[in-house]
Amino acid sequence: MQMFNILLLLKLRKMPRQILILLSLIFTENMRTGFEENKDFPIVLNSVVAGRYYITEYLGSAAFSKVVQAHDLQTGMDVCLKIIKNDKDFFDQSLDEIKLLKFVNKYDPLDEHHVLRLYDYFYHQEHLFIVTELLRANLYEFQKYNQESGGEVYFNLPRIQVIARQCLEALVYLHRLRIIHCDLKPENILIKSYSRCEIKVIDLGSSCFLTDNLCLYVQSRSYRAPEVILGLPYDQRIDIWSLGCILSELYTGEVLFPNEPVPMMLAQMIGIIGPIDMEMLELGQETQKYFTDDYDLFTKNEETDQLEYLIPEKSSLRRHLQCPDSEFVDFLSYLLQINPRKRPTADEALQHPWLSFAY
Repeated sequence: MQMFNILLLLKLRKMPRQILILLSLIFTENMRTGFEENKDFPIVLNSVVAGRYYITEYLGSAAFSKVVQAHDLQTGMDVCLKIIKNDKDFFDQSLDEIKLLKFVNKYDPLDEHHVLRLYDYFYHQEHLFIVTELLRANLYEFQKYNQESGGEVYFNLPRIQVIARQCLEALVYLHRLRIIHCDLKPENILIKSYSRCEIKVIDLGSSCFLTDNLCLYVQSRSYRAPEVILGLPYDQRIDIWSLGCILSELYTGEVLFPNEPVPMMLAQMIGIIGPIDMEMLELGQETQKYFTDDYDLFTKNEETDQLEYLIPEKSSLRRHLQCPDSEFVDFLSYLLQINPRKRPTADEALQHPWLSFAY
């Protein structure tokens, strides 16, 4: 156990001092790692956590965390508490997110770049807590609510334009810090103000630096860029592809590339956006999983174990969107280019004429 502690501290020697202190609290009992107990922290409304945070509302849960609204008794602010499940992998990923948020917030002291603010983090009853600013619903939840309520459509073109501009400004900021978000999707864009249509980009848990050893599998499937699917090297332009998918979804109310088996998604991409460059197919480490030696797209029939060719249904982004605003269609076509070399950077995308159009 002592050797485990030493190795852990050596591995994390570059972490901020506060995080190292937090880690030291976990390894206090002999032969204990801090991860043996119940993985879920019991949520009790109107209780106080760590002598400071008064829990007022349960907001929801994700794969590795629960989220509650709380009142900070020290500052008087309402905040969001993200409670990480008691699991080493989740704990490690959350520490990475804390480090990145601290780094990103440090260079944005005036909160001008539409990225979530981190207020505090601590270890309490064998659970890691992350304290951030309190935001509203995410884009997915609010669009679903808006559709089901039958009220006036919230995500009209003027508001989509405002959201697009803020997202790109956030990406410009992150990308200049050489960070790839790696999981941009409607669930990771939260509304700060409904009336002003202000948003914040959240969840840097999957993010990485350009200088890191890039993981083969990143991005949620429906927002995954073609170069990631094919196993090619990638950069910040994968975030631009994700943003194009998100804006299309906000306009139509439907996911552009539904979460289906990868060959089906590739067929939809080819049908709507256009063919995949031969160079990408030739160099992709994963190409052989979805294409024959002659680069015909195929899928495997699980019942018969036979290969079946897929012929993409010819369409276009314009036909899919059914949008009379040609500048908006052109903007999305600009973002959603199969070849990442032709895809714009966030800086370049901000210069597109549609973002300057006054509705």
